[in-house]
Amino acid sequence: MDAAVRLEASPSARTAADRAFDALRAEIVEGELAAGAPLTEVEQASRLGVSRTPVREAFARLIAAGLATERGPRTLVVSDIEPDDVTALFELRTALDEQAARIAARVCAAAGAGERFAELATRFAAVDRAALAADDPQRHAYYALVAEFDAALDESLSGSPYLGAAIQSTRVHLARVRRLARADDQRLAQSAAEHAAIARAIADGDPERAAAATRLHLHEALTSIHAHLPRSGDDRTQEKK
Repeated sequence: MDAAVRLEASPSARTAADRAFDALRAEIVEGELAAGAPLTEVEQASRLGVSRTPVREAFARLIAAGLATERGPRTLVVSDIEPDDVTALFELRTALDEQAARIAARVCAAAGAGERFAELATRFAAVDRAALAADDPQRHAYYALVAEFDAALDESLSGSPYLGAAIQSTRVHLARVRRLARADDQRLAQSAAEHAAIARAIADGDPERAAAATRLHLHEALTSIHAHLPRSGDDRTQEKK
């Protein structure tokens, strides 16, 4: 997606720095700006159609979010994704998501309101390699379904704001690393089945089954990501030549 289009589509109430940050963050998460890609104020300001000041502010926010890093005076690049960092992220996310699944299941059981998760389970169960082949190369339809699941989970956590905030703070990094497996339709089909199991357990109001299904999903996701993750000192630079 063209970054300028993203900016034009953003609400006018948002500042230029907000819109520049959102556009750059989306490109990093989706892999359009790869790890190690240089970020310069002049180039990005021209490309995004804004002045250098909001781009400078957006860069500071990218650094704070861990999506960009300084490699010397006036040299900013998209952050690398190291295997140890991914493992640490998933250790945290497993603890958070297991508890979130438990709470969502309890909410559904108490309120008798599992219809939304039951519907999501049905839609995830319908995702197979044929359906993924009909998606676009970035698998936007699949990830939109995952986003719907995340939104439903977030709503279930309205009574646990600290847990919800912690999950939100890690979600952008999780979205970035899990897209490393986007070309592997077999893994994505398996992931859809795992999401279906989580959503079904939540809809049934079964907290421990929902937590166990979440733990299995994140274990399988981490294993797949490590299999796809470039290692430090690999031939990435040679591949660009």
